[in-house]
Amino acid sequence: MRCRRLPHHKPVSGDEVIRVLCNKFGFTISGRSGSHVRLSKITADGKTGTVVPLHDEVKPGTLRGVLKLAKIDIEDFYRCI
Repeated sequence: MRCRRLPHHKPVSGDEVIRVLCNKFGFTISGRSGSHVRLSKITADGKTGTVVPLHDEVKPGTLRGVLKLAKIDIEDFYRCI
């Protein structure tokens, strides 16, 4: 079964998602449980967090969910890669 890709967006790994969120959006690693990493950051509105799976290729729906929890637009994310 092949994963459907978002139009004009290249596939990304969990490691790459973590790297971009930490380096470009100010998140820090707050924990790890098995193959999932918790990220968080403090904002003016309070604490924001998300969970990123350490997969070789994060599925498009999973990536949308990760970015929704992180309150980041997918276009902004891909501009930072």
